[in-house]
Amino acid sequence: MTSDPSEEESRDGHLRPTGPAVLVPWAAVGLVLGWLLRPVSERVQGTAPVVTWLQPLGLLFVAAVLGAVAWLTWRTVQGGHGYLDPQRAVNRFVLARACALVGALVAGGYLGYAVSWLGVDTDLAQQRVWRSVLTGLAGVAVVTTALLLERACRVRSDHEEP
Repeated sequence: MTSDPSEEESRDGHLRPTGPAVLVPWAAVGLVLGWLLRPVSERVQGTAPVVTWLQPLGLLFVAAVLGAVAWLTWRTVQGGHGYLDPQRAVNRFVLARACALVGALVAGGYLGYAVSWLGVDTDLAQQRVWRSVLTGLAGVAVVTTALLLERACRVRSDHEEP
């Protein structure tokens, strides 16, 4: 019988940080859904969705908030500048994991939407490509800051050297 690493972690009471093996499938699903969005919406509604500046700015705001929380959490946990209640640490860890997964899905979705416009030679298509790429990069920023927050929640075990 093979042993699943996640089962071993749950028996020990430890969680493994979110890795590429989890994030890449979420991004791939987003990529496919984003790529399909344009033809499906054109067939159903007659027009494709417009990407405004609100989407990348909203994602950058989320990334900034996650980054600030990651910094404060790291200072509290690693720097010894205070005590972080275990329930708050778990809440921040869960928030980080959820934001990393959704960020990967959103980044893949917008990048897939950008890919669906490649080869279309209109000004509106070029605008949608660039704004979608910027929004996809903002999604990557959400994933990055979420992973930083997740790692900031880690505490040294009793077996680790200082």
